[in-house]
Amino acid sequence: MLTTHTFSIIPYTFRQFLNRDDTGIILINQYIAEMVQHALDTHQHSIPTVLEIPSKEHPYEAAKDSILRRARGMFTAEDLC
Repeated sequence: MLTTHTFSIIPYTFRQFLNRDDTGIILINQYIAEMVQHALDTHQHSIPTVLEIPSKEHPYEAAKDSILRRARGMFTAEDLC
């Protein structure tokens, strides 16, 4: 069960993982990623790589996936043909 305290510590903990030298990949489910969306949007480094994964309790929504949104912005329709 997620408590109010848990919700308040999630952004802090996520930023701590982003700043660690020994972290290469961060796996985060989409539901939690929505809570740290600002940090995800401003993260510009390739390491640590942040990968949003589906949750059993919450359905995956491609429109909310920050990685897919970035990837779509890198290509034009002509690139895909």
